Amino acid sequence: MRILKQVPKILFGSGMFEKLGEFISDFKLGDGYIVYLLDSVHKATGLVSRLKLKKGDCCILIDTADEPKTEIIDSLRDQIKEKNDRLPKLIVGIGGGSVMDIAKAVSVVLTNEGSSRNYQGWNLVKNPPIPKIGIPTISGTGSEATRTAVLTGPEKKMGINSEYSMFDGILLDPELTKTVRHEQAFYTGMDCYIHCVESINGTFINNFVKIHVKNALEICRRVFLKEGKLNEQDREDLMIASYAGGLSVANSEVGVCHALSYGLSLELGFHHGIANCIVFNHLGEYYPEESKEFRKMLKANGIRLPVGVTKNLAPEKMGKMVGMALKMERPLENALGPNWKKIFTSERIMELYRRM
Repeated sequence: MRILKQVPKILFGSGMFEKLGEFISDFKLGDGYIVYLLDSVHKATGLVSRLKLKKGDCCILIDTADEPKTEIIDSLRDQIKEKNDRLPKLIVGIGGGSVMDIAKAVSVVLTNEGSSRNYQGWNLVKNPPIPKIGIPTISGTGSEATRTAVLTGPEKKMGINSEYSMFDGILLDPELTKTVRHEQAFYTGMDCYIHCVESINGTFINNFVKIHVKNALEICRRVFLKEGKLNEQDREDLMIASYAGGLSVANSEVGVCHALSYGLSLELGFHHGIANCIVFNHLGEYYPEESKEFRKMLKANGIRLPVGVTKNLAPEKMGKMVGMALKMERPLENALGPNWKKIFTSERIMELYRRM
């Protein structure tokens, strides 16, 4: 028996951001204040001014220059608790995958003791979190659909992987992605594409997931194999694909690419989308057909990936990257089977990193 998990409430459609107040009311949370965590980039887009804050509510702008760190989660928890003598009734995360992961993690640490570092791993959260809503303003990360809040700590990059990390509701408004630069839309869209490739080629796949994966892959191919900027239909379709891709990995797993990309983020500071692209470009023997397709997408969108990123990298850093990859046991088992440790050795990982 396998119980599949999905976000219970979804509001979808262009212009639906204006219905956020009604959507929140549908949760019947009673009195209390709301904490909005908003990507600071939206000071320039005007999204900040569209929030309808009520008395007691607060909006915290999140700098996403770096990926989410455990110390940031702990700091936000302390900031919220210091300003109020009671916990919020709701957390609303508005932004890309980083902000949504931060919202998920903050909701957990507000009701669970200790640092967010304590919950990096699988099913470590004990107490129910603060209810939370996710609102993506870029499509591809799938964070809106998953039970993972990916964080970088002092020693590892790993998610809080728990059913308690899932959003209680998500608002999907394609209009919110209009201001995303094409290059960033590509990297994040490739996160969705790679989610689907790793899921459908993995050993954890099931027929429920397969339907969503195929639909998301079809959208990614239509959008990214053609030249030119994204149009309105592309943006709407990619928001659907992002959710479907996230749903697929939430109920299966990622694979070799994600296991390796975490090392690039941990030691070299690459954001998740571009880290995935750098790694996937060297995984032809694991995903042969999709690797060829990926290169066609790069060409169609005029994307040039960084090269030589691990050249002259200190042995200590390379060793930490290899160690990080080996911690990703579930993704590697999904990709390579239960005997993955005999196949995906430290030497093999080192060889792949040196190609990059």
